[in-house]
Amino acid sequence: MVENTDPSKGKTPARSGRASEDIALKLEAAILDGRLAPGERLPSEREMQVHFGTGRGVVREAIKLLQQKGLLEVRQGAKGGAYVRQVALANVSESLALFLKQHPVAPENLIEFRETVDRTITLLAIGRAAQTEKDRLFEEALRFETLLGQPEPDLALAGELDRKLNLMLARMAGNPLFEWVMQALQMGFSSQDVALYEDPAYRDRAAANWHATARAIAANEPMRALSYIGRHYGLLRACVSGKAASAKTANGPTGGPEESGYEHL
Repeated sequence: MVENTDPSKGKTPARSGRASEDIALKLEAAILDGRLAPGERLPSEREMQVHFGTGRGVVREAIKLLQQKGLLEVRQGAKGGAYVRQVALANVSESLALFLKQHPVAPENLIEFRETVDRTITLLAIGRAAQTEKDRLFEEALRFETLLGQPEPDLALAGELDRKLNLMLARMAGNPLFEWVMQALQMGFSSQDVALYEDPAYRDRAAANWHATARAIAANEPMRALSYIGRHYGLLRACVSGKAASAKTANGPTGGPEESGYEHL
């Protein structure tokens, strides 16, 4: 720790009131600006009590708050204590995925966002990814089309392969933010395109379109790739709208709440 958080640098009393939150904020600031590095052990509870001029319960509550944020981990044993965590991609994506699950988004808003992201990462992938990565995406897309072309395809496996393809493409963009967001979307909503693959009326066209998109990316043809992305989301909109209309008809004017199609995304 450095000044304002290090007990060896003199006392920094916590503000009265919500003292645990005040301590947590000071420690969080030290972690985020690099004064406390990943893997570094915090001073003992006793040292922090003296440094912040407060009791053990307040210090423990502050540590608990930072644990909940994923910034600290508490280890047991001879070398136990509170340690700064290395925040991994999975932690970031899990938090964002949980937020998305708790804050429902209208289907059209979600589709619009996904289409915008896909267009951007496709252009970046064409410009930045190695040809071997593009060829690998094409091979996996061909495998995906073959799987869905079976008389009774394994839809669970298809969903996993679809997620893999989306994450591969996001990674090829060469910007970790796109990968984090894509992983969170996949975790938060499962496979957004499951509605297409469950419906035989859309399945073959959607799978062939993924294959065509990957082929255009491998051939370094951005305009062609973007046209296939537009076609994909056109199919998805039609499919989701059709399911919502069918659900509304089935429920009738006195039925249950109208289905939004959200759970199919």
